[in-house]
Amino acid sequence: MTNKIKVIDIFSGPGGLGEGFSAYQDASGNHPFKIAISIEKEESAHKTLKLRSFFRQFNNDAPKEYYDFLKGKLGAKPEDELYKNPKFAKQLKDAENEALCLELGKDNRTINKSIEAALGNDECVLIGGPPCQAYSLAGRSRNKGIENYKAENDHRNFLYKEYLKIIAQFQPAVFVMENVKGMLSAKVNGHSIYEIIFNDLHNPCRATNVKPKRGFAKHQYKIVSLVTEREESRKLDPKEFIIKSERYGIPQRRHRVILLGIREDLSKNWKGELLNKHGSDVELSSVISDLPKLRSGLSKIENSDNNWIETITEDSKSTIQSLLKCGLPDVAKEVRMSIKKMKVPEAKQGMNLGLTRNSELKNKIFKDWYYDIRLGKYICNHITRGHISQDLQRYLFCSSWGAIATRNKWSNFSPKSKDYPNSLIPAHKNFKSGKFADRFRVQPWNIPATTITSHISKDGHYYIHPDPHQCRSLTVREAARIQTFPDNYFFCGNRTQQYVQVGNAVPPILAHQIAMTLAARL
Repeated sequence: MTNKIKVIDIFSGPGGLGEGFSAYQDASGNHPFKIAISIEKEESAHKTLKLRSFFRQFNNDAPKEYYDFLKGKLGAKPEDELYKNPKFAKQLKDAENEALCLELGKDNRTINKSIEAALGNDECVLIGGPPCQAYSLAGRSRNKGIENYKAENDHRNFLYKEYLKIIAQFQPAVFVMENVKGMLSAKVNGHSIYEIIFNDLHNPCRATNVKPKRGFAKHQYKIVSLVTEREESRKLDPKEFIIKSERYGIPQRRHRVILLGIREDLSKNWKGELLNKHGSDVELSSVISDLPKLRSGLSKIENSDNNWIETITEDSKSTIQSLLKCGLPDVAKEVRMSIKKMKVPEAKQGMNLGLTRNSELKNKIFKDWYYDIRLGKYICNHITRGHISQDLQRYLFCSSWGAIATRNKWSNFSPKSKDYPNSLIPAHKNFKSGKFADRFRVQPWNIPATTITSHISKDGHYYIHPDPHQCRSLTVREAARIQTFPDNYFFCGNRTQQYVQVGNAVPPILAHQIAMTLAARL
């Protein structure tokens, strides 16, 4: 293909897959992929998609006003001033035509017309992954508690059919389908979901009884792995399609199923290309150490700087005594040392817009990816949430444990529930049963983070910042850095919605590598 390859992005979330594809440049500096249309039903994620589409309309030369918005000079939302500027009426209209707030399975007529208008008779690539709640282990666990729940009656188990219908109608050259590992063990009516999906993806027209649109010929698809070579004749091993992100330069241990489908008339060009493995794991410090230090917020009591220091200091006395009593003198000492050095950070709780950092990352690869010279040192979406005072002590305990574990190379970087002193045991009846072993989990500086999921929007207990002096959970920007979103990527909506968007996304750098692998063969 010599022209730009149009990309259809469905179940888009905030646009992680699309960002990786649209940002990819070939050796000549050209961007071979262009997002033709992106579809997301959740309103706040759609607003994020729309803003990013607006940014892309300027072909890597976004106007000063875009950066003024990120610097906090044009209101709290792009709708306040940025979108109202008459200079950008065309770009805004184009962004609105590209990023659509629609639901597959409900708005299919509108969606199909929009895709037809965006594609014409051009070739395309389809990317996206059906929502994973029904396949995930956590989702299936919740479903067991629902009276008379039947997987065969849960429409979420069959949203992949909407994906199939798009393939059947528009016959993309390739498709990239992402989902959780739980898909490999989920069953409906005793049949494995992954076997059903794999078989259907080979022949989407037959599986959906949908014909291609006029101008598109009917094809079957070859399903390949991006990380494991395999013979077509060999029995399918679903684990061959799991991508362990930390092996490919992503600073988190995110394991997801990614299926690559290649149209049969193009499959002869596929030589079994795989993603290039990264030499070593990316440490958390490589991607968030430059961000401004912040204090946690306080909930249920006065949220002031003085109260923050005083509350943590006073409550730490019983924490230290409890640690000594249960035989953890090293951790007690670490807590005591942290309290002595603790002070309110200059940036306080941070800001959603207009905050600046005063240091830089050392890793050049990540500096080049995250930083935007026109944005300078400005940071957005970096603001802490409030925590109850008891949780602040648990965060202090976990981060202090993590600091010692890192220095002394302990096998457990974060304490398990059995390690907690009595004063820090939360009011969970079975906390020490083992079921809640990782109820609170620090993210150490020297290894990749654990998977960023939408659960980060709940309370942050699984995502404790490694610095004991900050005593908090990760911010949206820190989570976005771990997910490899660039700093000029603004997440719309309230903070909870921002966390959900980041947690549901595909890491753009991983998507970028997939785009690079595909571009050579299209």
